[in-house]
Amino acid sequence: MSLILDLSGQVAIVSGGGTGIGMAIAEELAKAGADIVICSRNMEHLEKGVTHVTAASGKRCLAIPVDVRKPEDVDKLVEKTLAEFGRIDILVNNAGGGFKCELEKMTVNGWDTVMNLNLRGTFLFCQAVGKVMIQQKNGNIINISSVAGRDGDAFAAHYGAAKAGIINFTKTLAWEWAKHNIRVNCIAPGPILVEAYVELLKKAGVTELPKSPFAMGRFGQPAEIAKIAVFLASDASSFITGETVYATGGPLLVGEM
Repeated sequence: MSLILDLSGQVAIVSGGGTGIGMAIAEELAKAGADIVICSRNMEHLEKGVTHVTAASGKRCLAIPVDVRKPEDVDKLVEKTLAEFGRIDILVNNAGGGFKCELEKMTVNGWDTVMNLNLRGTFLFCQAVGKVMIQQKNGNIINISSVAGRDGDAFAAHYGAAKAGIINFTKTLAWEWAKHNIRVNCIAPGPILVEAYVELLKKAGVTELPKSPFAMGRFGQPAEIAKIAVFLASDASSFITGETVYATGGPLLVGEM
């Protein structure tokens, strides 16, 4: 491995790290040399994530159940991470989600649930971990948004708005914390082939994966997003902050839709 991508001696927290993109990011960061803390609300997912990460990398991986919407949960995770590893170098805010619903039928609770899971959770983690990084005078934060934050998301206005908020929040935080030697960047994936989507297709009786409307015409793999995260977490991106990397498979083929 190139030394510029070497994360040896560093400690990374990955929210939503038990499945999908989060687990892939945790694995790739570990393979680059970092010790890992993964968190989500589902301990079963976390246990599988720990097994996967340690088997792939041999690095330490700690699992902590957390509801990213609750500040007390986030604060406890930070305390446990510091007690176990003594520092926090990398934070990946990957936890999120949404559901499809026409705006005129959406409840206030439905709107708040998606906004809190995606945007509030990112804020709480950045604030709690940022305090540690400011003391260390060093740190690297990677927020996971979505192409929906740029282009919108039909029948998921709450999700698109939350992801747009993450992109804006990333820029503001990068400006505020550059003086503390903390870089803050964002990844906005397009269609990614995660387990949950595959299961959804199976339940719907779909036997053939639909073609992506983006230029490459295929779904991305979680590992392809994870490798971008390693780049952003490493010294290879040392002069990059406040940016959003759109990993979509190319421009949207409007004429093909």
